[in-house]
Amino acid sequence: MGASQARTEHPYQDLMDKTGCNDMFGSKEDLASIPALDNNPLRKQIITAFFDKRNQHENQVGFFEEIGFEQFVMVMSHFRAPTLKTSEEEREVMRKEKLRFLFNMHDTDNDGTITLEEYRKVVEELLSKSGALGLEAAKAIADAAMLEVASTNVPHMAPDDFYEGITFEHFEQILKGLEMETRMHIRFLDVDTTTMRCGKTTS
Repeated sequence: MGASQARTEHPYQDLMDKTGCNDMFGSKEDLASIPALDNNPLRKQIITAFFDKRNQHENQVGFFEEIGFEQFVMVMSHFRAPTLKTSEEEREVMRKEKLRFLFNMHDTDNDGTITLEEYRKVVEELLSKSGALGLEAAKAIADAAMLEVASTNVPHMAPDDFYEGITFEHFEQILKGLEMETRMHIRFLDVDTTTMRCGKTTS
């Protein structure tokens, strides 16, 4: 019974033992050193997502200073792709988890709403870092996009009404036609696992 209980509490124990990942996996600085993220306009949001307790399916809020291997794997599970054996019910659960993960990335203050300021910040980072547009142009695009979202989600809103922001229900509606369960996934190509290490590196 003891072994069974340990297996339940640590579902990734076999993989942890094989890779030596029994200690802390890393900090934000460790993930920030990954070259593949250097040119990603959402680099900061992606890294922060790994330390966001909301993405651990434990109804917690706040952020970890460091994460263990299990926390890392839990976040990575949001990027798994469905298989031919995945049922429709499982695909719907997978889609909802992916949408919630994306929503959390934008809802930075965890108030359940993506405000104009939060949305504007993401759009500014996406557009301004490309070098094609300046901050003011990116801001104008973000404002126009949020206005479009407001008119869609609250069609009878008066001109002077204040749109508080995008709720998760609105977020789901906006992305209704997008197959998140198949499009939001990661494939690891040409990864040399022999060079992977867990915890803090030592000189």
